[in-house]
Amino acid sequence: MRTLILFCLGCCLAGCAGEPAQQWPELDLTRYNIPLKIHAPDSAKVVAKNLSGIMQDVTIKSPADKFSLQILASQAPTNDMARLKSEQLELVRDNRYFSSIIREDPNGFVFQNRIDTTAYYGFRYIVYQGDQEYVFQNSFNATQSLAEIEAMYAAVKQK
Repeated sequence: MRTLILFCLGCCLAGCAGEPAQQWPELDLTRYNIPLKIHAPDSAKVVAKNLSGIMQDVTIKSPADKFSLQILASQAPTNDMARLKSEQLELVRDNRYFSSIIREDPNGFVFQNRIDTTAYYGFRYIVYQGDQEYVFQNSFNATQSLAEIEAMYAAVKQK
């Protein structure tokens, strides 16, 4: 009984500690033509590019915080959220190094790629708003631990 109580107390304390995403301040992306808010470290640098008028590419990086995020915004091919997510799942699963889906939510997922014995993690989170699709994903030029990927995933989730 005592062990059970200590276990429950430990879980409660761990839950109250707060994720890094909750500690990061809110970042309004409206000035980068993304009408959404996320959480990001204060030291994050934002770079926005317009790709031939078809797609908006916004990167948000803070190397000190192991935060490296990319947002791709374009006109959505459909308003069916399940289909938008399914398309992202298919893209990820088509990678020859794809290993497994770690966690899945209605609007996104965290996954694992494996090269030999080394695991690499990533995520996709999709927002459909108006006629636009916003795909949040980890940047490809950085490798993060599962905990760092989970923190970025939590930072972009919309309420």
